[in-house]
Amino acid sequence: MSQSFDDISAQLKRRHRKSARLKWISMGALGLAGLFLVLFFADMLSKGLPAFQQAYVQVELDYNEDATRMGRAALDPEVSRIVSRSFERLIPGMLRDDPDLLGTREQRWVLANSEVDQYLKGHRNKLSEAEREVVDELAESGQVTLKFNTTFFSRGDSKMAESSGILAAAVGTVMTMLVTLAIAFPIGVMTAVYLEEFAPDNRLTQIIEININNLAAIPSILFGLLGLAIFINFFGVPRSSPLVGGMTLALMTLPVIIIATRTALRSVPDSIRHAAFGVGCSRWQVVRDHVLPLAMPGIMTGSIIGLAQAMGETAPLIIVGMVAFIPDVSASFTQAATVLPAQIFTWAGEPDRAFVEKTAGGILVLLSILIFLNATAVVLRKKFERRW
Repeated sequence: MSQSFDDISAQLKRRHRKSARLKWISMGALGLAGLFLVLFFADMLSKGLPAFQQAYVQVELDYNEDATRMGRAALDPEVSRIVSRSFERLIPGMLRDDPDLLGTREQRWVLANSEVDQYLKGHRNKLSEAEREVVDELAESGQVTLKFNTTFFSRGDSKMAESSGILAAAVGTVMTMLVTLAIAFPIGVMTAVYLEEFAPDNRLTQIIEININNLAAIPSILFGLLGLAIFINFFGVPRSSPLVGGMTLALMTLPVIIIATRTALRSVPDSIRHAAFGVGCSRWQVVRDHVLPLAMPGIMTGSIIGLAQAMGETAPLIIVGMVAFIPDVSASFTQAATVLPAQIFTWAGEPDRAFVEKTAGGILVLLSILIFLNATAVVLRKKFERRW
């Protein structure tokens, strides 16, 4: 009997040791995941925050006749080497809008080129010694400084890093998401309602359910191929447009919304349905007036998370051509446009060192939007739960 008790005690000790070991391994895995997350955000912040500042230089512009004949203002030769070429392209428009500038001089803050910007931020650059001396002299006199980069939020893409921005990509993202929401949400919710509340449990509905679950797990690039084959090649939807991009992302988001909606509908107690049937409601009245309102928190949460996932997709949009160089904001749903993930992908492939921080800055903007959407999903869920 004593030997049996000792065996049991030893087994219990071994179990406790295994349990403690599993606990520490789990805590270690959680800590490692948290560490990776912290390192990721730290790396993105260290690389992306400099993108929100841009080098500007104060220059004296001389709009004399000889210079304006060539469509630019006369600049000091030493200073002209550190000024962005994008500014010279604005001179003809300035003279056309205000002819009185001809024959005048003015002091103006203009964009410095990307090499000056990188030099002021302490990054690797290609400035010559003479150019660095000029920048240092101007910096000492306060004529070169770093300011908030309004260009990053007010302009579209450009081949010059200092004048590149996310405005065109941000507008394209909003337009694409509007198309996705308009297609995926009503079709997804109605499909889920039919399958869960009205469809008979037979072989056909089982096959449909299996295919929906499979569609939610296939690689997103396949939806891009489907959009290319159906929407562009068959229906002739304009390539690279928010319309075709939104329709393609709607295909990808539909299974997510359907599964989330069905889960939300199943969470409504059957007693609600039975009580409604007991007072003479039809099946549609039960779903419309009782089941859907109670399931709405889960439906909204799943839909917003599905749209947030679609917003971060790049592969299907590359297939339908939304990685084109788009410097201007798209004016309609059928014009060529790009989106934030595709813009970030394009910047990541640029050889200029200044595009590294542009890429990280775009990622920070995209992460902020995704965090906001997920927070909105949580708030809406809590609000509907309190309401119903």
